[in-house]
Amino acid sequence: MMYNRSLMWLGIDIGTGGSRALLVNSQGEVVAAHTAAHEEILMLQPLWAEQRPENWWDAAVASVQGVLAASGIVPSEIKGVGLSGQMHGLVVLDASNQVLRPSLIWCDQRSQAQVDWVNSTVGRQKVLDCIANPVLTGFTLPKLLWVRDHEPEVYEKVRKVLLPKDYIRFKLTGDFATEVSDASGTALFDVVNRRWSTELASAVGVDPAGLPKCYESSDITGTISKEASALTGIPEGTPVVGGGGDQAASAVGNGIVSAGIVSCTLGTSGVVFAHMEQVAYDPAGRVHTFCHAVRDKWHVMGVTQGAGLSLQWFRNQLAPGIDYDMLMAEAATSPAGSQGLQWLPYLMGERTPHLDAMARGGWIGLTAKHRRADLIRSLIEGVSYSQKDCLDIVEGLGVAVGSVRASGGGAKSPFWRQILADVFDKPVVTLASQEGSALGAALLAMVGTGEYTSVPEVCGAVVREQARVEPDAATAAIYSKGHKVYQSLYPALKDSFLKM
Repeated sequence: MMYNRSLMWLGIDIGTGGSRALLVNSQGEVVAAHTAAHEEILMLQPLWAEQRPENWWDAAVASVQGVLAASGIVPSEIKGVGLSGQMHGLVVLDASNQVLRPSLIWCDQRSQAQVDWVNSTVGRQKVLDCIANPVLTGFTLPKLLWVRDHEPEVYEKVRKVLLPKDYIRFKLTGDFATEVSDASGTALFDVVNRRWSTELASAVGVDPAGLPKCYESSDITGTISKEASALTGIPEGTPVVGGGGDQAASAVGNGIVSAGIVSCTLGTSGVVFAHMEQVAYDPAGRVHTFCHAVRDKWHVMGVTQGAGLSLQWFRNQLAPGIDYDMLMAEAATSPAGSQGLQWLPYLMGERTPHLDAMARGGWIGLTAKHRRADLIRSLIEGVSYSQKDCLDIVEGLGVAVGSVRASGGGAKSPFWRQILADVFDKPVVTLASQEGSALGAALLAMVGTGEYTSVPEVCGAVVREQARVEPDAATAAIYSKGHKVYQSLYPALKDSFLKM
């Protein structure tokens, strides 16, 4: 294929497992990509999860160097850079702009006491009035308050609070900035009015001066510095746009930028995501309403904390050395319903619909008859049931769902896509490009530098459906019954989880 090599845009995604750099041309075609792995998540105690921001920066530099080498382009062809990254992580800098401690990342669940303190101090309804979401352990604010309560000597030195991708922005440009989609997941952001909630910040004692300036996702927030250019190879002065939190950026890459289009992203976590023209939120707070990476639009999303993480845990602990394709092939030998076996994917607590950091994972219904194939299939089904919970709540908010666009590592498996179609009882669609977040970041850069006039315009031009899986009626009926059993298990076990 011949590419238009005269114009290029770079998307950089700071994921959980690694940083990925992606070059696209003016047609949105991927010219080259490179991923640099991160260090393993540091889990010093159950429910704790930390990573070193300095390692993200090293990986981001390596990924950019790798993609430039793989593409063979002249760096001056790069017209803009977009950023994406794992949401909610807490990066704290001192007066010299040095990282004070490892980042408490999105799946860290240690801050329930701080969530309870916010709710009792501010009031649950007042919190909803301020940020349109409840405060959850996964969000950034409770993590900051945990540092305040448990590491006061660190907290006293905090001068800047950044999100993961925005630490990389600082290293690239020297600017302290974020954008509306990622800021929405901090529990300090007024989602309705698209600005920091100074009212909530004041109520919990957080100085808004430590928060970065907030932009719309396609706005230019700064340019590549001389120092970053020397390290990465990106020309000095190249514009860097706001970008998006990983889910909003992935939604742009998947074309979820107009009403009625829904996605299911199966990465370490699992996310059901829907575009909204007008802001609306679940009064129970079971799903998140955030600003979209589309200017003046919003999105709603439900989150399964341990989606791909469940399969990764199984492979690492119970099937070392076996690749994921082999596990899927083995799971396919088990019948739909896994012979009555159920998996609860609460390895890191759960968000949607339970909002319970104390929830625990496990198999229910295990008998001597069950084989390893049943364990694997039940795991995939359990994650899919959890995503079905998310989809049901999204539909309950009035979002029409004709089909679901699937992406992420789990969606690469035809077997898992068929299970999703059968559990959702809806067609599951995959796209020509499976790049997701990094692609979305690059497309936002294309809009910010004027190649396209809007996010819907660029998505309409470059996002293309490739394959479609229809649900099987007989299997969907089995899963409808299985989902009801799945939904009955958490209420029955909730008190036991707490005692554990």
